Amino acid sequence: MSGPPATPAPDRSSSIGTSGTLRWEGRSLADQLYARTRSRVESIKKHARGPPLLASVAVGEGGPFNVYQRQQGKMAERAGIEFSATLLPEDVTQHDLEAKIRALASDPSVSGVILQHPLPGSLDFLRAVSLLPAAMDVDGVGSENLGRLAAHRPVQVPAVAQASRDLLLHYQVRPEGRRVVVVGRSETVGIPTALLLLLRGPEGDATVTVAHSRSKDLDSILRTGEIVISCVGRPGLLRRSNIAQGAFVVDVGLSTTPDPSRPTGVRMEGDADARDLEGWAGAITPVPGGVGPVTVADLMGNCARAYELLGEDRVRERAKDGGAR
Repeated sequence: MSGPPATPAPDRSSSIGTSGTLRWEGRSLADQLYARTRSRVESIKKHARGPPLLASVAVGEGGPFNVYQRQQGKMAERAGIEFSATLLPEDVTQHDLEAKIRALASDPSVSGVILQHPLPGSLDFLRAVSLLPAAMDVDGVGSENLGRLAAHRPVQVPAVAQASRDLLLHYQVRPEGRRVVVVGRSETVGIPTALLLLLRGPEGDATVTVAHSRSKDLDSILRTGEIVISCVGRPGLLRRSNIAQGAFVVDVGLSTTPDPSRPTGVRMEGDADARDLEGWAGAITPVPGGVGPVTVADLMGNCARAYELLGEDRVRERAKDGGAR
């Protein structure tokens, strides 16, 4: 089975900082990805098939997931994808959570499912999300998708990993043959990113080192990277003392710091000290506005891909059921 579609045509339109460091904005790439996904969805409709439907499941009221789901709904609409949101109570049992995932997986009107994480308490995220068929696991973080990615046979690739790779390709930096350091080893971000860049072919074939909280002499490891992708959530981790001059920095980390001067009351920060790296790094993705917009766009692309992969059996089931909801 072939992997996900290649990234859109490369772009040289990154802005240049005051001292020459490129700022790899993600919005222009996200715009291209949305346009491509919407075109795929329109093609589906021309063949008398209803649009894809993305179902988002979150646990716990009053938290950030409510905001995330509203944002996902808006972005799905932009891509021409239908959207449904389920908010389960914080005291939901593992049994009831899994029952909801199974119900969505068997619903012929649903193309893809995303389970917001981390989950509260003792709920087992991996166990729940792994109940989904690989195609419907549009976040790409279930056991089957991670295993297929490790075996160089991806079905759905985690959107954050895709976004990191897509930004590199968009700005004409191919990983092939380069030394890449991925900081962070989570099963949802760090590990999939490393596996994706190891895939055979010009969009992969990198020499990848995965560093983490137990790595000795992290600064020395970081300095070996021609490309550094940080997925930690630790502001100020990356600075010119541990980044090679001219290295490309993809900042996936996201932290919030109280800031009364901001309308939201918080300031979003990445892992990179952007001011310190200005004039030193070859390029850096801003936070916010770098990896984030591309991640959501890639998630919508995964949903369209899920609908295509589910095939004609799902189409017939939808027709019997009266079409999409």
